[in-house]
Amino acid sequence: MPLRFTLRQLEYFVAVGESGSILQASEKVYVSSPTISTAISQLEQEFGLSLFVRKHAKGLSLTEAGSQMLIQAKKLLSEAEQLNDIAGDITQAVRGSLSVGCYLSFAQLLFPNLRRTFQTMFPDVRVNQFELHQNDIFHYIRAAKIDIALSYNLDIPTDLEFLPLVELPPYVLVHEGHPLANLPVVTVSHLQDYAMVLLDLPHSNAYFTSFFAKVGIKPLITERTQDMAVMRSLVANGFGYSIANLRPLNNLSPDGKKLCYIPLECELPNLVMGLVMAEGTLSSFTIQAFVEHCTQNITASNVPGMNMHSLASSLG
Repeated sequence: MPLRFTLRQLEYFVAVGESGSILQASEKVYVSSPTISTAISQLEQEFGLSLFVRKHAKGLSLTEAGSQMLIQAKKLLSEAEQLNDIAGDITQAVRGSLSVGCYLSFAQLLFPNLRRTFQTMFPDVRVNQFELHQNDIFHYIRAAKIDIALSYNLDIPTDLEFLPLVELPPYVLVHEGHPLANLPVVTVSHLQDYAMVLLDLPHSNAYFTSFFAKVGIKPLITERTQDMAVMRSLVANGFGYSIANLRPLNNLSPDGKKLCYIPLECELPNLVMGLVMAEGTLSSFTIQAFVEHCTQNITASNVPGMNMHSLASSLG
């Protein structure tokens, strides 16, 4: 007798197997917990074996049989996705799954709107979003965990491709009572005697400190954080200035205090925001559509922090 189960049931099984929790799985695949529980029970009944051991305090653990089934289920889902991609390529339709990596700061300020407008335009595409450090972006692309990523042009490996979208000039942010707050532009020499809050992300931290190395000055780093929102709050509460290349569309820190954004004059080239991908990625019509969408929507006129007039006016 042929087995009777659906790819959707297998998707729910994989989500639970990877998370160890029906609740977390439901949040990942956007369905209710009872729906997932029912799907797991139906699979266990169809296969005639237990896939999980129920542990009330620690969620679910895969049985030995469940672990083997998980490997095969992931392979089957991958092959089904490839069939979907082939169908899309034949019909030149923009459809199927698209896994996009996003550099952490972009995930806060830029990507949600970009994703929403893309999915509205192409409702048959299911976008999976991953917020990642730069090194993780490279690893995920090589491991085929993501199809493409939005990031900076920082240390891009030679085996990956980078499609530039827009340059991002640096700026300094300070609280409204800082001695530098009323300057129209800041140089590195202005900063040398003031405490710095470093946005301490891999690759980015070296970029921010390179401004000082270029002129033979050592920054006075007193605070470090990997969270852009925390950095803005530290600055707003007087713990030091910081340097960044993106900013929110308002002048308030997460805790409601005013920040001032000042263009940083320096000799180093601007960072470039763009798309990172493996060779041959653009053969997919869905990825081509996403690249075109990014090209049209990520421009100097609509990326936060790019309008220098608005930066200067924010000081008033």
